[in-house]
Amino acid sequence: MPPPKAAKGEYIETDTGNKISRRSQIHGTQHIILGGKTVIQAEAVIRGDLFRTATLPTDANNASAPAAPNPSTPSVAITVGRYSYISKSAILRPPSRLHRGTHSFYPLKIGDHVFVGEGAVVEAASLGNHVHVGKGAAVGSMAIIKDYAYVLDGAVVPPGMVVPSWCIVGGRPARIVGEVGEGYGVEGADGGMARERYRVVGRP
Repeated sequence: MPPPKAAKGEYIETDTGNKISRRSQIHGTQHIILGGKTVIQAEAVIRGDLFRTATLPTDANNASAPAAPNPSTPSVAITVGRYSYISKSAILRPPSRLHRGTHSFYPLKIGDHVFVGEGAVVEAASLGNHVHVGKGAAVGSMAIIKDYAYVLDGAVVPPGMVVPSWCIVGGRPARIVGEVGEGYGVEGADGGMARERYRVVGRP
């Protein structure tokens, strides 16, 4: 006898195995790329609608014209790698800064086997592979978190900070407080934790 299906399934499963909660808020899906086997939990907010638009000075009269034709403009707002896990109430928002007097958004790139904790806010330029962002942490605009780095619960990573690989950061503002050693519950090199976490999602 087949196992009972979840009540009309809280999760929508895509062709590439992403499991997305029906109670998450995903804006601008056409500007979001999920690498596969990624989990997005309830109440998570992903702002793919905040993407960089081309400014075409020749057409100042028609401000509402779509900016798509400019091939040099990245239309991807957020990229998430494989086996990444976006916890409940986490917020992913592309980083922004003033560029030539205009407020511009830049792409947010998240690697493989990344865990973003409950209620965390990420506005980084990039999170490397096997990165752990703790519960309630905030990663400021244009920050770069390198591979295997670990952001402790409640840490506030200042805008533009670069966190080196294998470092643990904590505090408000965050600073390096240690190194990720063997067996420190990081999203392991074999991705075991991430795969197990993915496997149990959506099971009754």
